[in-house]
Amino acid sequence: MERLKAYAQAGADCLYAPGLQGREQIASVVAAVAPKPVNLLVGSAVGLTMREIAALGIRRVSVGGALARSAWSAFMRAARLIADEGRFDAFAEAASGRDLDSFFHAR
Repeated sequence: MERLKAYAQAGADCLYAPGLQGREQIASVVAAVAPKPVNLLVGSAVGLTMREIAALGIRRVSVGGALARSAWSAFMRAARLIADEGRFDAFAEAASGRDLDSFFHAR
């Protein structure tokens, strides 16, 4: 907390405290450095929605490598199913080319 306050006093535009977990920790950090914005790293299932995170005062959310790890996890499940059982069932969950094109063109 002292380091975050020092960064805020030194003029940091946005503060980042890695490893925050739970509503209480998040709210404490936000209150301690207010009115400076706080960035929350969400790298796993935290049990909070974006709306709940925003209500705690978080102004920016980063996901780090979590999206890539999620994709690699699906890749590994599909590859193991092929290697171990010779089955392609995991492809039923795959996005179609049309869905991917639509998703990326809409953004």
